[in-house]
Order: sequence, then structure tokens, then C-alpha cells
Amino acid sequence: MTADLTSIATFDFVTVLSHAAAAYPEPRGTRPSAEILVNALLQAEKSAKQQQLTYPFESLLGKWQLSFVTGTQKVRERGGILLDKGFYVAKFITVHVSFNPTLSEDSGRGEIVNQVEYGPVLLKLTGPVQYSSQKNLLAFDFNHMLISLFGRVVYNRPIRFGKVKIEDFYNQPITKLPFFAFFSVTEDFIAARGRGGGLAFWIRET
Repeated sequence: MTADLTSIATFDFVTVLSHAAAAYPEPRGTRPSAEILVNALLQAEKSAKQQQLTYPFESLLGKWQLSFVTGTQKVRERGGILLDKGFYVAKFITVHVSFNPTLSEDSGRGEIVNQVEYGPVLLKLTGPVQYSSQKNLLAFDFNHMLISLFGRVVYNRPIRFGKVKIEDFYNQPITKLPFFAFFSVTEDFIAARGRGGGLAFWIRET
């Protein structure tokens, strides 16, 4: 089975990504290995660049569950970064990201909600986003935090570790802000590279 999946990752990365999205809720042994999934993500990113694919902001709207991430290591002698092998997010912790539109006519503006649930603890960060469909770049900044314990809110107020004030956010160049560069967007999953170089793979919350 491993040999077959390796072949698929080489010639049909879409199948591997679709398999990973469908298999994430299932037992661990049914998923593609981390190595195969990273390979498929890299090929999807390469293909998107070659085909100059673009995605509208509307295709990102909704709630997505983080299922797989990679970290990075700085490589001084190469003057760049090196991906680690990546890992599936454990089932006992749930990480969601939501993208919601604003009421303005500018379809590239909206709100991000990043939510982490670990047992009785809920952490929710919210803030503005701006999206460039020409480059598939979604910049964001968090300016509000909510923490609840056993369903009781214990913290709910603005925060100031964001890079810019809310009124200045939309005047900032996207490349100066934290961002995701999306390279694969479907009805069932989305994938992106973060500003730090790591890869992330989300599946749609149903």
C-alpha cells in the first residue's frame, strides 16, 4: 500500500490530498503517511504556481479544521528553510479556523477566528483579514481573545500583541503582516504555506 501511495503522490497529488481529508476522522492507519502527504502538498504548491491558479476569497469562507502541519528549520549554509516531516493534529485537541466576510462591498476583507479546544478549555482569537486573489495571500492580525473554562467565559477582551491597530490594518502591505499563501482550495480541504515557511492542511467542518 505504501508503494502505491508513493506513486500516487508523484503523479496524482489531488488523490492523496482528497484521501487525507476523507481519512482524517478515521483511525490513524487509514491516512497517508506524513512523508507522502508533505510530498503531495509540495507538488500541489508547485502545480498552482506553474498554472498560476487563483482563488476568490469566497472560496475560503466557512469553518475549517486543522488536520496536518509542518514546522521549519533554518538552514544557514543554504540560506533558507527546511521543512520537517510534519504531523497530524492529535484528536484530543481541536483547532479550527474560520473566515467570514465583512458587510462592506470589498470582498477581500473579512474576519478570522482561530479556535483551540483542549478538554474543557477553549481559546478563541479573532481579528481582521485582507485577501489578495492575485497572489492567493490572506493577511491577518488578531486583536481580541476569549478564554472559557467548562463553558464559562473567564477572559473576553481586546489584546494588543497584534502587529498593527485595527484602524491601520487595511493600510498595511500584505507582505508586512502574518499571512497564509493558499495553493490548494476545494470544497473539502484547503492548504497553504505560512509566512514562516510551514505548511498547513485543513478540512471543512461539517
